[in-house]
Amino acid sequence: MATRLTLTFDNGPTAGVTDRVLDLLAERKLRTTFFVVGLRLRDPARRGLAERAFAEGHWIGNHTLTHGVQLGQTTEAGAPGTEIGAAQELIGALAHPDRLFRPYGAGGVLDDDLLSAAAVRYLETGGYSCVLWSSVPGDWIPAVDWVERCLSDVRAQDWPLVVLHDVEGCALARLPELLDRLAEMGIEPTQELPEACVPIRRGVVRGPLDHLVKRAQPRSGW
Repeated sequence: MATRLTLTFDNGPTAGVTDRVLDLLAERKLRTTFFVVGLRLRDPARRGLAERAFAEGHWIGNHTLTHGVQLGQTTEAGAPGTEIGAAQELIGALAHPDRLFRPYGAGGVLDDDLLSAAAVRYLETGGYSCVLWSSVPGDWIPAVDWVERCLSDVRAQDWPLVVLHDVEGCALARLPELLDRLAEMGIEPTQELPEACVPIRRGVVRGPLDHLVKRAQPRSGW
């Protein structure tokens, strides 16, 4: 069973959701990472939520510009610069020093649709840290008891990195329940990131990438 757990939130910021998630985290003195969708920061109200999260000690990560392009699927040469670089520019001074980047996973699948060889080179050159996950309990699926799914992952893993979502109809309604259940198990979420979920840190490949990168010809070294 886990002794540590890292909570992260994807796809925001969202007015009426992210602010309430921040309220809950503040009440419990917890800090986390918000992986934001770059285009959403063009809305001043949404950017204000990211600025609040940053001011309260949460880390701000990059979750692509559009949340619509899987880098391993596209053949567009400029895709890494657009989906990673343009989003990072919008995040600007809110960015974590490690330039945290989470690829779009289309439901949380860890496969070679996540990244391309060009995207890996872009992350290396830009000094980014690629942050993946080990628990995606499905808080966006109405028929799923995502709290129980998350707790099942907690029981099965030493240090799960959980992906929840600060958008409408996702984690917010049951987040207090999850935090209470974790407290009953003696687990307080940490902001730190497990090494197993960070295969690229500060531009240096530190873990296996073969199953995450789509390329025409196999290469050694990843």
